[in-house]
Amino acid sequence: EVQLVESGGGLVQTGGSLRLSCVVSGFTFDDYAIGWFRQAPGKDREGVSCISVSENRTYYSDSVKGRFTISSDNAKNTVYLQMNSLKPEDTAVYYCAADRIYGGHYYFVDLAYGMNYWGKGTLVTVSS
Repeated sequence: EVQLVESGGGLVQTGGSLRLSCVVSGFTFDDYAIGWFRQAPGKDREGVSCISVSENRTYYSDSVKGRFTISSDNAKNTVYLQMNSLKPEDTAVYYCAADRIYGGHYYFVDLAYGMNYWGKGTLVTVSS
């Protein structure tokens, strides 16, 4: 059974940092792409970052590029999202998600359609 469990959310001031963690089970990193999504109240869900470990490729949305960093620790079955220079508009529930990779390549444009497996989310609040 595929499971994803997020942690690390909280309240932080503008300009601060947080590191989100996503512990995964039920699959191996090489077979899946792991993404971070967020959804703020009244707004559409946004795919902010994704990692394809087997391809050594990462993706960032324009809204977080240069501020957020995605990484993985295969030994710990964990994907991280380091978030720096946080802004009030980063306030949202952040979700970790996973999708199987077919043919050895994950198309980051597919993030717009979501992923098949989801965690329950962790709340990030950035105060001004």
